[in-house]
Amino acid sequence: MDAPSTLLNTKLDGPIAIVLGAEGDGIRRLTAETCDALVTIPMFGSVESLNVSVASGICLYEARRQRS
Repeated sequence: MDAPSTLLNTKLDGPIAIVLGAEGDGIRRLTAETCDALVTIPMFGSVESLNVSVASGICLYEARRQRS
C-alpha cells in the first residue's frame, strides 16, 4: 500500500514478471528491493485488500489491455 505509483500509471507493455504479495501484508522487504517497480491497485470505497487471485487477475488484465 506504500507503493509510489498505481497499476494504471505503470507501463506494462514489455517483458515483465509480476510479483504479488500476501493479502494485507504485501511482500517482504528484500523481495521489494529487487523489484524494478512497486505499484498498488487503486481501490474505491471500504475495500482494504484483495485476495491474491483477484489481484493477479486485475494485473494480468491491465497488462493485456496495454498490449492491445
